[in-house]
Amino acid sequence: MDNGQKKKLETQLWNIADSLRGKMNADEFRDYCLGFIFYKYLSERQHLYANGILAEDEIDFLEIDEGSEAGQEYLAALREESIETLGYFLKPSELFGALATRSLGNQTDKDEVSDEDLEKSSVFILGDLADVLSNIERSTMGKESEEDFDHLFEDLDLTSTKLGRTPKAKNTLIAKILVHLDKIDFRLEDTESDVLGDAYEYLIGQFASGAGKKAGEFYTPQQVSKVLAKIVTTGKDRLKAVYDPTCGSGSLLLRVAREVTSVGDFYGQEMNRTTYNLARMNMILHGVHYRNFDLRQEDTLEKPQHEGMRFEAVVANPPFSANWSASALFESDDRFSQYGKLAPKSKADFAFVQHMLHHLDDNGTMAVVLPHGVLFRGGAEGHIREYVIRERNWLDAVIGLPANIFYGTSIPTCVLVFKKCREQPEDVLFVDASAHFERAKSQNFLRDEDVDKIVETYRGRLEEEKYSYRAGLAEIAENDYNLNIPRYVDTFEEEEPIDLAAVVRELREVDRAMEETDQLIRGFCEELGIESPV
Repeated sequence: MDNGQKKKLETQLWNIADSLRGKMNADEFRDYCLGFIFYKYLSERQHLYANGILAEDEIDFLEIDEGSEAGQEYLAALREESIETLGYFLKPSELFGALATRSLGNQTDKDEVSDEDLEKSSVFILGDLADVLSNIERSTMGKESEEDFDHLFEDLDLTSTKLGRTPKAKNTLIAKILVHLDKIDFRLEDTESDVLGDAYEYLIGQFASGAGKKAGEFYTPQQVSKVLAKIVTTGKDRLKAVYDPTCGSGSLLLRVAREVTSVGDFYGQEMNRTTYNLARMNMILHGVHYRNFDLRQEDTLEKPQHEGMRFEAVVANPPFSANWSASALFESDDRFSQYGKLAPKSKADFAFVQHMLHHLDDNGTMAVVLPHGVLFRGGAEGHIREYVIRERNWLDAVIGLPANIFYGTSIPTCVLVFKKCREQPEDVLFVDASAHFERAKSQNFLRDEDVDKIVETYRGRLEEEKYSYRAGLAEIAENDYNLNIPRYVDTFEEEEPIDLAAVVRELREVDRAMEETDQLIRGFCEELGIESPV
């Protein structure tokens, strides 16, 4: 997809979102927009898959008569094949396009119909739509894919008063969205294209940036994801599995997959139910088979879901300085017991690090985004930091990022990179990328060249004045295991010397000019016969 096509697609999607904007907050209309896009994807995928099976009989899936005996036989066979391969099943009458067409009423041309026409003639489809969404989930019950589709559409509340005060108003709004979305060609038959996945991620990013902290919590800016993904895939062409213990919408996991030829399986955990639903949709939309992802909804620290598993790539953007129980029971938990201390209740940052290190395989790489405080805070955090470096020597790199590049917070952040078997065990690489970014109206962002510079510096362990430095373990010990980047990367810029004589001359010129102005004012006041203020 070229830039022109991408821009057109983004405009179409944003116009659809406009139908809901003003009626509800950003994270709520996000759920409706993305939910309907997902339904459209499932429908088009079902249509293509069924037509592939029916090609020998020269029948189109849409032509099957669902009421006839022959039609029932076709549907029964297709249902079995579809659930095995796709994980779900939709009948022709349940497809997105069929419902969108039904909503047009007596309007036959979806490309010409206006919103005003729909308000006058739209057929009531809310009941049918609710049944279809429920049927998608029901088609998976008792099947291998059940867990991946369970309650997937629960955030699409078609009875919400935010859609309209009356059933007719709700129906008209939903009909508008269906008809406009039906006009967009997501080109699923093009195996090289990922139009729908790109559209989905575009909207996720737009909603996060436009909604402030609440909606931004689940989304890692794309350029930051790219940094983490490129780091954990360094020197690798394939990955058996990738793991994100705070996976949000799943975009970071999917970003890792773009950096290698293939990823066997995706594992993740997410506490927020709505965001967990987004992550499952995001996986399926990007063509990840339901058998190849295992996402769980639970509190990662309190109730870990992938115990006993080790991964060669681990990435995360955990909630910054979150609260957790720090219960004494965790002192005997394998994730934390070896360190001797637990992370503070009010700052779970190192608890996430310990959890991730527990799941990191011996040949793996781990990259995690954290607030700068983890580099220098004392107490239990200082103790854990020292243990990781002095006793285990697992810390591979510390990368300082610019301030104000995350949604909902302006604080500067860093990326910590860990390896259990380091190729360069005698030092730790420090990178100060905090001054390398582009400033936008309300937020800063990393440019492609900034990302490339970080990654190239990490991969080559390059030293560059005022940017990167390899600190020996003895030097870090001398600093009491304080990892504050300015201790290692000197970015001090000497100010140009001030010419005091020139400054004095400038001040005298200013004084002379002010005296001339005062004389002018006194002259005007004398002519007017009033007292001069100077």
